[in-house]
Amino acid sequence: MDNSKRSIGSWVQLLSSRKIPVMRQTARSLADARTRIESVNGREVSTIVMRDPLMAVRVLAHIRPYHAKRQMKEISNVEHAVMMLGVEPFFKQFENLDLVEDMLKNHPQALMGMLFIVRRAQRASRYAFEWAVWRRCTNIEEVTLSALLYDLAELLMWCFAPQQSSQILAMQKADSTLRSAVAQEQVFGFKFSDLQHMLCKAWQLPELLLSQFNPEFHDHPRFQNVKLAVDLARHSAHGWDNPALPDDFAAIEQLLNINRETLLFRLGLSKVGEGEPPAN
Repeated sequence: MDNSKRSIGSWVQLLSSRKIPVMRQTARSLADARTRIESVNGREVSTIVMRDPLMAVRVLAHIRPYHAKRQMKEISNVEHAVMMLGVEPFFKQFENLDLVEDMLKNHPQALMGMLFIVRRAQRASRYAFEWAVWRRCTNIEEVTLSALLYDLAELLMWCFAPQQSSQILAMQKADSTLRSAVAQEQVFGFKFSDLQHMLCKAWQLPELLLSQFNPEFHDHPRFQNVKLAVDLARHSAHGWDNPALPDDFAAIEQLLNINRETLLFRLGLSKVGEGEPPAN
């Protein structure tokens, strides 16, 4: 079937039936850890997994049937999933991993687009983790994971619909006023946020990740921790001169109860004058 003609439900079925590829560096790091299987522990494995949003969701999707059968409390972070499987069974299950770089070898522009989103997700998860620690959040791992997976649908579409995703990027480059959601609907017939919502439900991803689709949770500090981390990573992805950043800074200061000088120091930025963007 032509990907551009697939319904959103068809995409959920397709993505649920296909093996999600992972980053080559993830596969290499896990292969190295496997050689030390006698000494490696679940925390080290989960640290490797949490560098790659695709690997993280693959682990969570794999654990879902076990979770359903045992009627266990929701698995809301990767370390718990690894501990539930056990280190040796984990390595057996994820021994032969499909690689993003192989899948997209004939689509170099899509690979670059996907890597850009991965790096942005990594930054968002790092911000979310640091702020959750500062706030003494009760479930730091879930906050970190939710930031890492916030743009999961976009990542998956770069992998499984590289030509259409590249088309969206080209449309936005040609028209800087074209919003992503509008371009997505024009090309696919649906917004990635709607696809993400359906995937979160189908794969029983952490409840905090579903909060982005429920306005009732949008003022909750844990959700704000995730959303502001994602916003900061997105708005600073091309540099620190994005006009949306001052509003981001103000909201983060309120969340963390710190002043501008302290925030800029924590972000590794030079102090700047009022209204001036921080230096790169």
